[in-house]
Amino acid sequence: MFLKRLKINQLILFMSVASLAFYGCGGSGEGDEDKPKVVIDSNKTDIINIGGALFSIPSPIQTSILLKKTGANYNKEILNSTKSSANYSTNFKKAVNLGVYGADLGYVTIYEQTQDAIGYLQAVKKMGDDLGVSGAFDATLMKRFEANLGNKDSLLGLVSSAYRASDAYLKNNERNDVSGLIIAGGWVESLYFSTKIAEKNKGNKDVIQRIAEQKNALDNLIKLLTPYYQDPEYTEFIDALIDLAYDFDGIEMKYTFVAPTTDAKNKITTINSKSEIVITDDQLKAITEKVDKIRTSIIG
Repeated sequence: MFLKRLKINQLILFMSVASLAFYGCGGSGEGDEDKPKVVIDSNKTDIINIGGALFSIPSPIQTSILLKKTGANYNKEILNSTKSSANYSTNFKKAVNLGVYGADLGYVTIYEQTQDAIGYLQAVKKMGDDLGVSGAFDATLMKRFEANLGNKDSLLGLVSSAYRASDAYLKNNERNDVSGLIIAGGWVESLYFSTKIAEKNKGNKDVIQRIAEQKNALDNLIKLLTPYYQDPEYTEFIDALIDLAYDFDGIEMKYTFVAPTTDAKNKITTINSKSEIVITDDQLKAITEKVDKIRTSIIG
C-alpha cells in the first residue's frame, strides 16, 4: 500500500509552520503585533517556497473562519483538552500536538473565546518549550496576550509573530521532520472540526465542500512525511493517512466548460467554466470515521 501510494500526484502544495493557526495575518515591525492588519480569506491558499519547492495548504484558521461563517456554534468538546499536554513524552507526539493545539488556538480565537484561548496558548507554549522553540512563546508574549483579551485581531497578530519565530528557528536548524508533523497535526485537527460540523449540520454544502477539497492536501502531506517512514511512530501515522487517501481517491471532480466572455472595450476576459467536487454520503461517512480514528491516535 505504501509503495503504491508513493506514486500519487506530484507534491506542489504546502504551508509554513506560521500558517498553522494564523495564516494571512498582517503586521510587521515594532508594535504591529498589538494593532495588526488581519486579512484572512477563508477560501484562498497562499503559495510558499520551501527548499526550492512550492507548496500551499488551506490553514486551520481558514477552516475555522469558514465554520463560523456557516453559523456553526462554538463547541469546546471537539477540541483536544489542554490537560493532555502533560501526557506527550516523545518528540513525535509533541510536534504533532503542537499542530493540533495551534489549530485549537485558532478556533477558540476566531470564536472569541478569550479565556479558553489563554489555556490553549499555554499548551502551545509547553509544546514549543519541549521542542526547543521556547523563545517564541515567552513570558512577554503571554502578558501581552492577556492584556489584549477581547481584541481578536491583536490576539491573532501576537501569536502569528510567535509562530513565525518558531518557523524560522526550525528552518534554520533543518528540523523539517518537526515542521512536517506540526503541519500534519494542524491539518488533521481542522479536518476533524469540519467532519464534526458536517455530522451535526447535515447538508451544509460549504463544509462538505471544504472536506472534499482536502484530497490533494492529503496526498501532499503523505509525500511530505515519506522521508521519515522508517521511524515506527511515523510508519503508523503515514499508513493511516494513506488508508484515508484511498477514500479521498473516490471523490469526483466535474468540470463544465462555458465559453469565456470578452469585454473588448476594457480588454477584460472573464472565465466562465466551472468545477465541482462531488462527494457521496458514503464517502463522507468513511472519511469522517477514519479522520476520527487518526485524530484519536495522535492526541491519545
